[in-house]
Amino acid sequence: MIDIHTHILPGFDDGPGTLEESLEMAASFVAAGFTAVVATPHVIPGVYDNGREAILEGVAALQKELDAEKIPLKVYPGSECHVRPDLPQDLADGKLVTLGDSGRYLLVELPAQEFPPYAGEVLFRLLLNGVTPVLAHPERSAFFSGSPRSLAELVGKGVLVQVTAGSLAGLFGPQVQRTARRWLREGLVHFVASDAHGNGHRLRAAARAAGLLGADAEALLDAAPAAAVRGCGLEPLAAVRRVQGGEEKKLGFLGRLFCRRR
Repeated sequence: MIDIHTHILPGFDDGPGTLEESLEMAASFVAAGFTAVVATPHVIPGVYDNGREAILEGVAALQKELDAEKIPLKVYPGSECHVRPDLPQDLADGKLVTLGDSGRYLLVELPAQEFPPYAGEVLFRLLLNGVTPVLAHPERSAFFSGSPRSLAELVGKGVLVQVTAGSLAGLFGPQVQRTARRWLREGLVHFVASDAHGNGHRLRAAARAAGLLGADAEALLDAAPAAAVRGCGLEPLAAVRRVQGGEEKKLGFLGRLFCRRR
């Protein structure tokens, strides 16, 4: 399994403050069955000014320590970028780190309470530039709770969705849990990740994610994340059904997903 949303780099944001804490997180990921994670420190100008070179160097340094400690976890570079008007330009200028540094997918965080008036244009400009926005944990957004069809409209335009494992487990309350599970049923979820900031409840929820997802676990926790860090193209098909013996059988997410090289 591969987790595309983690705050595992020490001293970069509100994640672990020390290398020892990062190594403990890594060991817990391995114990939970993960073989790789994407380090996605917050990028919020004036709050967390994590530039491209610093992130790449931080990932390389952590990987060196993991290898020395014989902790079998691969760490890919990435970032969690707070949406802002100049995000597409910063990406074009080479200032940001996409998932796996593959140049194909960018993890984007929206404000918790609103969908800023400029956000739609920012997402559209990213798509025009060949980079697919992956919305980080939108199920925890008050905006999407109050406007349930807005997410489907964004997905229809090419935006992808990452749901937090803890949301499916009920860590953020019953409403968030219902929203996340409904989106799964509707085919609006492309990745499930931990958003772990430490060796706590979010990481433990990720360890239980496969059991919560059932037949969709392989796609949401492995196939889609692996494709993303490689820079493969994902094409989720919203309503694929197979007719067998005169009856319709809904396929799992894996049946709605395929990957191709650019």
